[in-house]
Amino acid sequence: MSETKARPATSIEKAQKARRRFLQSVGLTAGVVGLSLLGYIPVVDARPPRLRPPGALNESDFLSSCIKCGQCVQVCPVQAIKLADIGDGFGLGVPYIDARAQACDFSCDAVQCILACPTGSLTYKKPDFLNIRDGAPLAAAPILKAKENDPEPTLNLKERIGVARLARPESCLAVQGKGFKGPARGAAFTGELRYMAVDRWKPVPVREHPYDLELCDLCVRECPVKGAIELRPVKGADGVERMTPTVLEPCVGCGVCEMMCPPEPAAIVIDPQAVWKA
Repeated sequence: MSETKARPATSIEKAQKARRRFLQSVGLTAGVVGLSLLGYIPVVDARPPRLRPPGALNESDFLSSCIKCGQCVQVCPVQAIKLADIGDGFGLGVPYIDARAQACDFSCDAVQCILACPTGSLTYKKPDFLNIRDGAPLAAAPILKAKENDPEPTLNLKERIGVARLARPESCLAVQGKGFKGPARGAAFTGELRYMAVDRWKPVPVREHPYDLELCDLCVRECPVKGAIELRPVKGADGVERMTPTVLEPCVGCGVCEMMCPPEPAAIVIDPQAVWKA
């Protein structure tokens, strides 16, 4: 009778480690699924819409095609793009922009996040078979103020990612007829912006660029897209005309106006995935 050959101790140890890893993975998966079913991890529709990077497909198409590779995050010059955490449920790991913390100011000119996307989740032009919502397409290619005097001053964008809205007119400094002095968001703010007067190519910290304005117009002054927003005299309920930020069709939803608005919370905000309504 032949003797059974003893299994090497190293092989047994490797098998045990592999088994432990497998059981841990199964346990983690079961835990996540269980918490989701119990409602502790929100699904994608359980929270307000996220502001997606420029060129994003409609939300359902974006979520199904994005592979969460993070390439768009790596190429953003102002680090405006973040990856969602577990609080986003099915959107875990999907890129988004928190405009109040750091807006997209198009410092890259060519919209590098679109160029970096390997799946077409971010694209200059949607394929013909995908739906384009009414009001999402831009009437014309947006003109980038930083490139206005260049031979080709436009951004290669066909659709907006949101629309700015004066959500709190009562807190808007322009509506109140007030000026503004100092850094737009205070000394502790970490956001950056490309200032043409400082450096055309390199964004600088907002806290290092103070203002002294007789009438606050930061949302208009620093908007990177020409003709997207302006101050207009608007008559209030009391019959008095006040200079009021007015959002116009070229708005692409970049979020610079929200980032630069001095009041807290911001008087002007971006409605993610909103469309233009004349």
